[in-house]
Amino acid sequence: MNAEIGDFLVLFEMICVIVVAAYFITRTTLFAAVLDRRLTIRHQAMLILFFGVLSIYGTLSGIEVLGAPINVRDLGPMVAGVFCGPVVGIGAGLIGAAFRFGMGGFTVLPCTIATVLAGALGGAVYLLHRGRPVQVRTAVGFAAGMEGLHMILVLLICSPFEQAWDVVSQVALPMILANAIGMYIFAQIIVNLREERRTKTERDAYHDELQRKKAELQIAADIQQTFLPRSIPPLRGYDLSAVSCPAREVGGDFYDAIRLRSGRTGLVIADVSGKSVPAALFMALSRTIIRAMATWHDDVAVALADANTMIAEQSDSGMFVTLLYGVLDEEGQRFTYASAGHNPPLLLKADTDEFIRLMPTGVALGAMEEMEYGEETVMITQGDLLVFYTDGVTEAIDPAGEEFGEERLKRTVLSHRTESSRDLIRQIRSAINDHAGSEPQFDDITLMVLRGL
Repeated sequence: MNAEIGDFLVLFEMICVIVVAAYFITRTTLFAAVLDRRLTIRHQAMLILFFGVLSIYGTLSGIEVLGAPINVRDLGPMVAGVFCGPVVGIGAGLIGAAFRFGMGGFTVLPCTIATVLAGALGGAVYLLHRGRPVQVRTAVGFAAGMEGLHMILVLLICSPFEQAWDVVSQVALPMILANAIGMYIFAQIIVNLREERRTKTERDAYHDELQRKKAELQIAADIQQTFLPRSIPPLRGYDLSAVSCPAREVGGDFYDAIRLRSGRTGLVIADVSGKSVPAALFMALSRTIIRAMATWHDDVAVALADANTMIAEQSDSGMFVTLLYGVLDEEGQRFTYASAGHNPPLLLKADTDEFIRLMPTGVALGAMEEMEYGEETVMITQGDLLVFYTDGVTEAIDPAGEEFGEERLKRTVLSHRTESSRDLIRQIRSAINDHAGSEPQFDDITLMVLRGL
């Protein structure tokens, strides 16, 4: 038994060298063709030479027992046949067999035959799988069975039988184990290589899909920007500015300034429930509807009620939009509005530091059908400020989770009340950024400032 263990250890050392060589070849572009089963004549010739040399190495590095060499010569042709096909297997087997035949010896004939059979039968295993990967257990079982067949050939061909039996009883176990272990290690390398390729393919596909979606989102963002006013119409006696900053590529906030009849302008600010593409689509629908109702109805409450009916009929997904729509009478300096559950705009009169909150006059659009909306009117005269905003402003959080809040917004407006509407928006955004610090923006931010001149 000790002799068998010693023989096995010697063979295992040979296997380690073969496996290292096998690892390097599996990392070449040549072996990529093996895995894809698209071997050219040139590929096959190179593989035959490689595995043939491995078979020769397996012979030269063997040891002699009872006048017969034991080695892992058959491992190269077996691997070549099982994983590269019958042409490569037989070619490598013929190289190994020719070298073994030239050495002569008591077992020369069965060993030579076995080496050719190792490549040929390995190729048969390859063909039987019809393009499917050969499993590890199948490859290992074949290797053990092939060396068993090798031993049988020695018993059948070599004479005298007693000597053949002595050789087989001494070398059978270490050769079967060594070749099976060598095949197992090589098969695992192939399995890992296939898994790496599959993972890379999936990763590349995911990356390509991600890039495609990013490109689509960018297109959607560009299209969405066209829904916002390209420019604010000039207002007589007023300074108006607005900005919308989506938290993602596309958002659900929007604002609008609609020129109406008789020197009036409709102002809209809105916030669609949800995020990303669904919110953006619902935003486009809501904006189109409110624009149509604004130009159709002079009464803001009626315009909002009809918009709600149409949006509710179209909103099968349960989405809704908070929205404030008001009409600015530039000559009369009046602002008449109806609010569908939107954040109350802040009105700062020129002669006071106290804010007036323009409270909602009804529920969000799309939440319920057949709703009625009240309307209110405020005066906006010289020096007055009206600040519209969405909840992304007041709900912006810092790293500790504290919200920016309405009070900070008021303090910022008070501190910069004399600046233009554009500059005031810039100051509010700067205050939000300072408050948020490293915390990413999680909701759309939209601001609109109206100043009486």
